[in-house]
Order: sequence, then structure tokens, then C-alpha cells
Amino acid sequence: MPKLTLLVLLLVSALALASAQSGTVMSTYNLYEPEKHNWDLMAVSAFCSTWDANQPLSWRSRYGWTAFCGPVGPHGEAACGKCLRVRNTRTGDEQIARIVDQCSNGGLDLDISVFQSLDSDGNGNAQGHLIVHYEFVECGD
Repeated sequence: MPKLTLLVLLLVSALALASAQSGTVMSTYNLYEPEKHNWDLMAVSAFCSTWDANQPLSWRSRYGWTAFCGPVGPHGEAACGKCLRVRNTRTGDEQIARIVDQCSNGGLDLDISVFQSLDSDGNGNAQGHLIVHYEFVECGD
């Protein structure tokens, strides 16, 4: 019985930790347009360029970019390079985005291309923001 109790406690702890790494927030968009800047973090003055500017092009271009300032998850340097699965709560559209910057809006500031791919009904563009659910995921690098 003690082993079963321990297993249950471990599962509950894992679920609590997983839920602690996600949230629902407002997302705006930013004109990083990395494809126009050869995916150069320094060219767009991204906060994370200090640590990630020398990552290979394949790493920098694998996912769209976002600034992160959500209420749940790491911030500052600890967030740099991490990936988020971002889902538009209205349409269900999903994208994975890489954190390359920080923001101050309390949510996400997605690159315009990521924002547009999530905004399949145009409502986000009309309102100037989306309501999204984010979840930290493995980048697979």
C-alpha cells in the first residue's frame, strides 16, 4: 500500500507541476518579421539575443517568435529559447512559438505571422488581440 500511495503522490505532483506551466492570457502582435531579418535576434533587438543570437539558423528559424510575460512560467533569461504551444481559445488554432523576447503586457506578444496563423476568423485582427492558452512544451531541438 505505501508504494501505491507514493505513486499517487508522484502523479498528483507531476500534474500540479504541468498545470503550473500554462495559462490563458491576452496576446498582441509584434512586427519581428524574422524572415526579413535572416532570423537575426540582434537585428530585431530581442531580449534573448544576449544568450541565443549565436544559435544556428535552423534553431532560430524552426518556430515563429514570441515575447513572453505571462503570469505562469519562467521569466527573463530563464524563459529564453523555451517553446510554447499557443492555442486561440476562440478558434482552437494552434502554433508552437519560441520565446525570444520579454514584454510587459502580462501575456504574449507574438510575431505577426504566428498571430495571423492563429487568427483564422479575423477576430483577433479586428479586436487588436487574441485570447490564447499557452503551455510550455519541449522544443525538440
